[in-house]
Amino acid sequence: MSTTDHALILFAHGARDPQWAEPFMRIRDQIAHKLPDALVTLAFLEIMKPSLEKAIDDFAAKGIVRITLVPLFMAQGGHLKEDLPKLIAGIQLRHPALLFNITPAIGEVDNILYMIAEWAAGAFVENDAR
Repeated sequence: MSTTDHALILFAHGARDPQWAEPFMRIRDQIAHKLPDALVTLAFLEIMKPSLEKAIDDFAAKGIVRITLVPLFMAQGGHLKEDLPKLIAGIQLRHPALLFNITPAIGEVDNILYMIAEWAAGAFVENDAR
C-alpha cells in the first residue's frame, strides 16, 4: 500500500465562528506542505463542513482504503469516547473495506503536552521579566 490509498483526516469539534477553525486549517496546511503526496483533510463533528462522514465518503469514492484519523481534541471526553465510535461504526457499515487508525487525542500525546508546558512557562517568564 502507498499514500495513493491512504488518507489523513484531522478531526475537530466545529464551531459557529469560522475563525475558530483557522489554527486547525494551519495544521492541515503544514502537513500538506510536509507531505505533498498525501491526501489530507480537516473534518468536523458538528456545525462546520465537511462532516467526518462526508470526508470519509469522499475519500472512499477516490479509492482510499486506509484512513489515519487524528482527533484534534485536548482529551478523551464524550465526543471521542461515545460519538466517534458510533460515527465510525456507521461509516464501516457503508464502507466495510476501510481500515482506520485512530490516534490518541492530541492533548494526550506527551510531546504535545511538553511543548504546551514549555510555551506556557516561557510566557510566564517573559511576562515576569517585564
